[in-house]
Amino acid sequence: MHNMERTLILVKPDGVQRGLVGEIISRFERRGLRLIGLKFMNVSQTLAEEHYAIHRGKPFYPGLVSYITSGPVVALALEGTNAIVAARNTMGVTKCHEAAPGTIRGDLGLEIGRNLVHGSDSVENGEKEVALWFRPEELVSWTRDVDRWIFEGA
Repeated sequence: MHNMERTLILVKPDGVQRGLVGEIISRFERRGLRLIGLKFMNVSQTLAEEHYAIHRGKPFYPGLVSYITSGPVVALALEGTNAIVAARNTMGVTKCHEAAPGTIRGDLGLEIGRNLVHGSDSVENGEKEVALWFRPEELVSWTRDVDRWIFEGA
């Protein structure tokens, strides 16, 4: 299969608190992305700081770390053809009020600081983020019977 990629998706504390975990996961599954890892967890300060390290020193960095550690999150590792673009299109743009209807953020969010989900923004970051949030033994390689109807050459 060509362009098979991995991406990290986080259902942020606002998505968990609002009871949207199932709907958010189902949107990625319906899109055709394959679930290979899943965790419900509290994010440690250390993990939060490492995850958002690229923003260290920016004025909004402390708020990012504080928010992601403020309540439980659901971490998903997904894979699929062009998974990064597929996941980001499913989520919608970062600013909820600018996100298209039919996207997670466009349908369910209003503000940038409560935009429900995080998704990897590049193939390289997808690999790094999945490795940061999941140990290799926590990822399940498997083939769904339906994969041949989703991925060409499966």
